Amino acid sequence: MIRSTSTSVLLIAAFLSAPLAAQDIAFDTMPILSCLEAEDTPTDCIGRAARTCMGATPGGDSTVGMGACLWAEAEFWDDRLNAAYRTLRARHLDADAEAALLDITVPSLAETLQQMQRAWIDYRDAACAYERANWGGGTGQGPAGAACVMSLTGEQALKLEDRLGEDLR
Repeated sequence: MIRSTSTSVLLIAAFLSAPLAAQDIAFDTMPILSCLEAEDTPTDCIGRAARTCMGATPGGDSTVGMGACLWAEAEFWDDRLNAAYRTLRARHLDADAEAALLDITVPSLAETLQQMQRAWIDYRDAACAYERANWGGGTGQGPAGAACVMSLTGEQALKLEDRLGEDLR
């Protein structure tokens, strides 16, 4: 997985402290998938399933309900991001090997992809920590952090999928 320890800890903490169990939320990926098929701007689809979940889940408008729905969608985008990253990395390793066979000196695509992704994780974690900090320790910090992780992860997943040039949507 391409997720930092701090994000994993936040995910676990959000679910352990929540009385609303994950199975109690009405999360469905169909709003995202339908949007991705129809939208010219895929980033407009980020958050659709979370918003639908909040409206369809009893207590979905509570801090805990919002957090659960937002984290569920963040996981959806994280899965897509990891699938795109693995595929892209495999392609780049092949391209790097081909360049080496041809004795072509170019920067390693696989290494620079990994460096970029690690830097992106650091950026996402810092940006979302800032979003949470804006709530001054209040209850809104959980949903604010989850919304940030969901949005940034969705954007990164879509960028990597675009780089693949495949229709994964």
